[in-house]
Amino acid sequence: MSQFIPYGRQSISEADIEAVCQVLRSDYLTCGPKVEAFEARFAEKVGAKHAVAVNSATSALHLAMLVSGIGQGDRVITSPNTFLASANCAAYVGATPDFADIDPASYNLDPGALEQAWKPDVKAVVAVDYAGQPCDMPAIAGIARKHGAVVIEDACHGAGGGLVHDGRSWKLGGHPWADMTIFSFHPVKTMTTGEGGMLVTDNDKWAQRARQLRSHGMVRSSADFVGLITPSEFPLPDFRSQLSERGPWYYEMQELGYNYRLTDIQCALGLSQLDRLDEFIARRCEIVARYNEAFAGLKFVKPPQLARRSQPSQISWHLYTVQMDFQQIGKTRTEVMAALKQHGVGTQVLYIPVHLQPWYRKTYGYGPGKCPVAETYYTRALSLPLFPAMTDEQISRVIQAVRGLA
Repeated sequence: MSQFIPYGRQSISEADIEAVCQVLRSDYLTCGPKVEAFEARFAEKVGAKHAVAVNSATSALHLAMLVSGIGQGDRVITSPNTFLASANCAAYVGATPDFADIDPASYNLDPGALEQAWKPDVKAVVAVDYAGQPCDMPAIAGIARKHGAVVIEDACHGAGGGLVHDGRSWKLGGHPWADMTIFSFHPVKTMTTGEGGMLVTDNDKWAQRARQLRSHGMVRSSADFVGLITPSEFPLPDFRSQLSERGPWYYEMQELGYNYRLTDIQCALGLSQLDRLDEFIARRCEIVARYNEAFAGLKFVKPPQLARRSQPSQISWHLYTVQMDFQQIGKTRTEVMAALKQHGVGTQVLYIPVHLQPWYRKTYGYGPGKCPVAETYYTRALSLPLFPAMTDEQISRVIQAVRGLA
């Protein structure tokens, strides 16, 4: 059998490897100059004022909740068609994760459904750019800001992608309709740091607090110190002066933080990958175009559709997810996946509707019928291989295997 084709995988070059090796030979492995360099380059790439690198996009989503003041008694609406973290981040801070249905074409959060699902206690929206195709962010932001809610764009699938509004192109992370944008650098995403994530924002206070919270809530700037003791404590002068000393070692923990830091090793890889990001996206777009042309005439396959604000060349295409009529094929999805695997073609189902997960049903009472479009989508969804290193021969093998299903 020919080499197995996974549904997604990283693309690592010799330049990437050398970038990492240079850090391994250096004095800093973590919390060094590569972190700041990666943040600065990424912020410039997307057109944002601040970028805060963390150890995962899940951590970035958690920080987004914390810095925007979301907590007990608040409700956060997101898409059911996403990975667990997009909703879990609300539960981490004691808020209630809630869901609005998706648009049947883009599989993204539907602004109309968002409006219908709105409740007085909603304080934030997490809009997920599924497969890298941008949500209707102007419409979503219009609804959220009308109610005074924070807009967080989960662009974990979309690093390097963009959207178009009124004839102008914007990078995800750099447009004015999101208060914060979150990116993922997991190996199957459009670029990788191994594991890692990024929070970008133009809000100075949020960025500063996110940096503080990612490192145990520590403060190292003398301008922000409050001291270990008050003048009335410890009447012995010598002891008091020793406790008040603030030498080069000194830091203060002023709130409960976390260890969400990203290493210099990972950031060196991220910097190298950034150099190739446009190349990665261009190749993904080529593969999607070949798939779309090949599957256009198949009655049992519906290729992904473009939303109104999407331009094919601007979509990062993290996933190629089709809607497949398994009844017409005469096989279950499990049987179809097994058949494709026999031809060396890996597939995946992305995603199981989050509101139907057992914990969400038990904790919040959600159930079938809450998001019917997302639930129907799930029964037909199948993601096919898509990654920049795919060869033309591998693309042809995937096409041939899918065509041979019926």
